[in-house]
Amino acid sequence: MKIAVCIKQVPDTASILKLKNESLQLDRDAAENVMNELDEYAVEAALQLAEQNEGSTVTVVSMGPEKTGETIRKALSMGVDDGLHLTDPLLSGADAFVTSYALAHLLKERHFDLIMFGAGSTDSGMSVIPSMVAEQLGLPQLTSVRTITLDGTYVSAERVTDSYTGTVTASMPAVASVVEKANEPRYPSFKGIMAAKKKPVEVLSAHDAGLFPELNSLCMVVDAAPLPPKPAGTVITDDGTAATKIADYLSEQKFI
Repeated sequence: MKIAVCIKQVPDTASILKLKNESLQLDRDAAENVMNELDEYAVEAALQLAEQNEGSTVTVVSMGPEKTGETIRKALSMGVDDGLHLTDPLLSGADAFVTSYALAHLLKERHFDLIMFGAGSTDSGMSVIPSMVAEQLGLPQLTSVRTITLDGTYVSAERVTDSYTGTVTASMPAVASVVEKANEPRYPSFKGIMAAKKKPVEVLSAHDAGLFPELNSLCMVVDAAPLPPKPAGTVITDDGTAATKIADYLSEQKFI
């Protein structure tokens, strides 16, 4: 069983995000970059499946600049077997169309049985890449997965959304996107961190991967503005009437 997990390196959500003045692309060098938190649940789910199915392997796949290798190594230190890193200046600022096309092309060549994603990314929040990759590969997709099991050539998943909980089944190969309710991602052990240094990571350019060099994004940012500052809060000084003022304020805001 060959399992792939697509992961993304994103700016830490605690960082102050900035845009590049010329291109209006996210300035990833201005913030600390980490593995997309939602992808960690997909990595953990894949590792659990591999542990339950003897002979299975887990490969992480990521597209991004050279420093994305740090995030790939973190996945390897969690227990993933190997990594695949697509990196090329031609892919800088790629939109969802280009990203999904590149990932689908890369994944198709390696014939994975199950391709897993996190439910979305914390930088863009679009949550469309899993569906777009599944469509381009012509594979069934299981979305909003909380639990997942394998049975021969079939994969079954419990889907959980705000309005639905149920079980779906698909034949493999298939694509699955995992929600944060699925598990508790493991922490890399010291042994895992040391072992990760020796695990193989294949690094490919767009040319190496057989992608068209003229591949261009269909979407672009044409304008952007910083978030307006938050309005000052209401300060109530206790002069003996503070309780009444607080009650009046809560009533005005329709909290009571």
